[in-house]
Amino acid sequence: MSDENASQDDNPEIEIEAVEPEIDPTLALRAENAELKDRVLRTVAEMENLRKRTEREVADTRSYAIAGFARDMLSATDALSRALMVLPAEARETGDATTKSLIDGIEMTEREMQRLLAKHGVKPIEAEGQKFDPHKHQAMFEVPDPTRPEGTVVQVVQAGFAIGDRVLRPAMVGVAKGGPSHAEGAEAIDKSV
Repeated sequence: MSDENASQDDNPEIEIEAVEPEIDPTLALRAENAELKDRVLRTVAEMENLRKRTEREVADTRSYAIAGFARDMLSATDALSRALMVLPAEARETGDATTKSLIDGIEMTEREMQRLLAKHGVKPIEAEGQKFDPHKHQAMFEVPDPTRPEGTVVQVVQAGFAIGDRVLRPAMVGVAKGGPSHAEGAEAIDKSV
């Protein structure tokens, strides 16, 4: 038995328990606090972004909600303008009182419609003399004009309108062809000044 005892003593069975390192409760709480703080900051940032996006969408909706109605009103305004253009000048001056009243009423109605459109943010697009911009202008024809820089709007067939930064209706224009390029035209203007 001494051999058995000796062999047992040589290989003693040692029970090793898995010892979990003790976690400092202060460090654990600090880590949890940092994680929660990060989550709160991210949530606040998301909420702020959502608030700003919602404000932008509400402002856009207010600005552009009348776009369809305004586009339709432009047709009526154009009809009034055309009616005034076809009236001969002598009808305005020598016409009877009824004709003059009718003309005055049409002019007054057109002015009021233009005022109301402007009140709601609908503004005319400047076109004549400007460089052709396909985002604001629709070219109807080209005009051979060597005195104007190529690509310059020389005639407005129908006025264009925008609401905010969106085009309701592009201006229908005639564009110069055959003149110097815009860069050459700008240099010529600079030299003459």
